[in-house]
Amino acid sequence: MNTVLLLSPSVIVIVVLVVLLLFGGKKIPELFKGIGQGIKGFKDEMKDDDNDKIKK
Repeated sequence: MNTVLLLSPSVIVIVVLVVLLLFGGKKIPELFKGIGQGIKGFKDEMKDDDNDKIKK
């Protein structure tokens, strides 16, 4: 399957519109803030695991 077809600009616009309809304009920043905090926490844990492996 060609992945370029799945990420065409029209598909991206449709996905953004669906997200706006589902969450509303006010909830989107909160949603992305939560995702950002989750990614930051994951990266911090990965660094801690790497440091633990080096120390052992």
